[in-house]
Amino acid sequence: MRILIILLLNTVVGATGALAQDGAQRGARLEKVGEAKLEVLFWSIYRSRLYSPDGTYEPGVRPLRLEIEYLRDIRSEDLVKRTGEEWEQLGVTDPAREEWLATLRALWPDVSKNDVLAVELDEDSRATFFHNERRLGSIEGPDFGQRFIDIWLSPDSSRPKLRLALTGKRDG
Repeated sequence: MRILIILLLNTVVGATGALAQDGAQRGARLEKVGEAKLEVLFWSIYRSRLYSPDGTYEPGVRPLRLEIEYLRDIRSEDLVKRTGEEWEQLGVTDPAREEWLATLRALWPDVSKNDVLAVELDEDSRATFFHNERRLGSIEGPDFGQRFIDIWLSPDSSRPKLRLALTGKRDG
């Protein structure tokens, strides 16, 4: 089964040298839109930052980069589980949803305090993930990338204040 997942990832992820350019170099051409910190009760979970070509957010703008700097250790399985829960809350019923979660399960590492997971959405509808600027792989297609960033950027996000801060909007 593990070999099948690895083969599937090689097909879906398509790691190519051209796509593996340094994340910091790509990020240099993007401007920060906003930043937010997620706290649950008295625990700090992560700090997130959103980048776009001109430092403003409009739905559908590409390229787009979302960075999440973790402020505590979190197992990859918990990250994937939370992604599924957020999609459930958003009403994501895409037939590929379980396949996406399986791909993320194989793609994402456990994160430690101060680690950064980032996703970049490019003009070709590709979502590329990075862990501390090391390329993890990509998922092709417009539906995945949009559904993934909707967790933070949808008007129906479970964290509306975080969304406002990330998108550079003001409450009220």
